[in-house]
Amino acid sequence: MDIILNLTLNNEKATQQFSQQLAQCTQNINHAIVIYLEGDLGAGKTTLARGFIQSFGFDRVKSPTYSLVESYQNDIINIHHFDCYRLSDPEELEYIGIREYSDSGHIQLIEWAELGKGIIAPADLSIHIAGEDNIRKLSIYTHSEVGKQLSACLGPN
Repeated sequence: MDIILNLTLNNEKATQQFSQQLAQCTQNINHAIVIYLEGDLGAGKTTLARGFIQSFGFDRVKSPTYSLVESYQNDIINIHHFDCYRLSDPEELEYIGIREYSDSGHIQLIEWAELGKGIIAPADLSIHIAGEDNIRKLSIYTHSEVGKQLSACLGPN
């Protein structure tokens, strides 16, 4: 796994713009897409996910911290935002029917993916977020052909 792209986002607006660009890139892919959002507490994973989801016209975006998953569906998209932080056993994901979320045309955004290891789908793209204050450093890795398509679309900024 190689870092395909390193980005520095200097404020929350830049994070929103990146998430919108990522959302645009997913529209050209007709496969299931799995994106891991990695980083410490407060790194900006949920902010990035919220901007991504809002790009598809969903105004009210809740954090799935307590529900494990929040789904957003309309005529053009099926997005499933997972937060595995409070997961006590990866088997819990089986109870919520995680396999149903990986049909073609579905996008999974997964925070704390390592806690669902063995149950969640492998990532196509993983985005590691680090930083403090409003500055975020993103390291983007590809893990599949779909991930390579996404990173090519994101390109160097």
